[in-house]
Amino acid sequence: MSNYHIKHLEEYYQVYRKSVREPDNFWEEVAEEHFLWRKKWDKVLEWDFKIPEVSWFQGAQLNITENCIDRHLTTRGDKTAILFEPNNPDEPAEHISYRELYKRVNKFANVLKAQGIKKGDRVCIYVPMIPELAISVLACARIGAIHSVVFAGFSSTALATRINDCDCKLIITADGSFRGDKTIDLKSIVDEALVSCPGVKTVLVVKRIHSEITMKAGRDLWLQPLLDTASAEGKAEVMDAEDPLFILYTSGSTGKPKGMVHTTAGYMVYTAYTFKNAFQYKENDVYWCTADIGWITGHSYIVYGPLCNGATSIMFEGVPHYPDFGRFWDIVQKHKVTQFYTAPTAIRALAKQGSELVEQYDLSSLKVLGSVGEPINEEAWHWYNDVVGKKKSPIIDSWWQTETGGIMIAPIPYVTPTKPTYATLPFIGVQPAIMNELGEELKGNQVEGRLCIKFPWPSMARTIWNNHQRYKDTYFSSFENMYFTGDGALRDEVGYYRITGRVDDVIIVSGHNLGTAPIEDAINEHPAVAESAIVGFPHDIKGFALYGYVTLKDAGEGRIHDNLRKEINQLITDRIGPIAKLDKIQFTQGLPKTRSGKIMRRILRKIAEKDTSNLGDTSTLLNPECVKDIIDQAI
Repeated sequence: MSNYHIKHLEEYYQVYRKSVREPDNFWEEVAEEHFLWRKKWDKVLEWDFKIPEVSWFQGAQLNITENCIDRHLTTRGDKTAILFEPNNPDEPAEHISYRELYKRVNKFANVLKAQGIKKGDRVCIYVPMIPELAISVLACARIGAIHSVVFAGFSSTALATRINDCDCKLIITADGSFRGDKTIDLKSIVDEALVSCPGVKTVLVVKRIHSEITMKAGRDLWLQPLLDTASAEGKAEVMDAEDPLFILYTSGSTGKPKGMVHTTAGYMVYTAYTFKNAFQYKENDVYWCTADIGWITGHSYIVYGPLCNGATSIMFEGVPHYPDFGRFWDIVQKHKVTQFYTAPTAIRALAKQGSELVEQYDLSSLKVLGSVGEPINEEAWHWYNDVVGKKKSPIIDSWWQTETGGIMIAPIPYVTPTKPTYATLPFIGVQPAIMNELGEELKGNQVEGRLCIKFPWPSMARTIWNNHQRYKDTYFSSFENMYFTGDGALRDEVGYYRITGRVDDVIIVSGHNLGTAPIEDAINEHPAVAESAIVGFPHDIKGFALYGYVTLKDAGEGRIHDNLRKEINQLITDRIGPIAKLDKIQFTQGLPKTRSGKIMRRILRKIAEKDTSNLGDTSTLLNPECVKDIIDQAI
């Protein structure tokens, strides 16, 4: 069926029109012709955004791992499924074939079952980017356990919050991880987290850095000996279409992180379909997404999307600058990478090193370049296009979210003409709307407002774990009968979309969504701090960095401000993780507030951006005099 793989622009418009006019028929055809089902569905789609409730392929039964692994065994058994590139370039890469993956996933699944894990149980995975991370994800899906992967850069507090929120019984971790020239002691972070996680009965530990660690008797087990004795055979659990596949936590603008729940069938169909088209994947391509599986990009476009298409997917353990800034290009050359998917932060950091470094490597295998995590700025786009892609590999600037499960707006390479800084056209089946603040849809082109989606797509998150009301309030209460993305967007004269950034208190730093409230809460725990406010400011590598305005309880208590800055960033690191550290901390006499006591972050943002020409009317503030002080002391 041609509309599984779109090859030119006219075909995109034809397929898109069909997907919007007859969504049930369209997705039914895709699902029927390209996946293995234990039982077909009774109904393709049922939805109501008022409740909100959405179900796709109702009544169908399947197991996603049979689609990722089993069905490829006869035709692609010896093909590399996962190509592991270690942190140290002197350590050989590991090629895991589909046949080998089948055995390793079954063994791991049998270990989990032997530890009492069954369908519906939650398993936390806190593992670095090594094969065991992908294998543990698939092993959970194999037996119907719900995986909750936590990025192995989060602190023990952040880890404990996520474990307790979804009541995980078992955690999989490693003795430690390699990151560039550093090693990180993951096991002690887990031990610290588990002090406040009474529900965890078992910890399975992967040996990676071979360090001396403490193993708690009766709870902690080395993984390898258990795998050695486990059977390599095992039946996949039959799952219903709407059974949860995984929970993945994303930062909220307020309070604790949100456990987004993704279900099985719709997520599988959409991630596989978007992978095939967004990357124009062909049979012998070597695809590399540089993300971590701890984020949604890794779930959808390192594990599930590629494997459903029988692709070869690279997993990279290291960082872009180790042993030097040529590492990415060395891997592209070494493995003849055809599709390369990375974040604007990485592109900007590499561009800063100049083009000479890139030119030392043969990048002629590249066919498609992708960008994900935040809108890519024009300068980085041109460098990526000209220097890396040699103007022959189209850039897919993809917009999507943890909540959407898959790519929502992006050009299809060799199909959609690209335009720097624009995510271009909606993906097949996606119906965007731009709304004004009165809740009216802005029709036609050359409009700007809030980005909403007005019709369900198969991979959308169904709820927030144990908190459906929060799901409704966050995504479905701003605009009637619409999913609100939290992003602003504009539509240009030809109908191309450009994402203009978050409209709530979430700041995207190096592609990571960071809610300001949890960071402020961490700062406010410091005994010397009275209150704080966090804003983002433009940064040439990270896109945005964090600027903290901090009011002390006693400005004259004689503590050295530099020490205080270190202590505040240490608190943030301990509570959330090093990714949330502040680049600038300014101590203030007070913060600008409305008469109802709300901190005016808009003013603070402008000061951080060094744009104080138009702060609006500050005379109505409760304390207008503090604005001049803050401007005078700005860093």
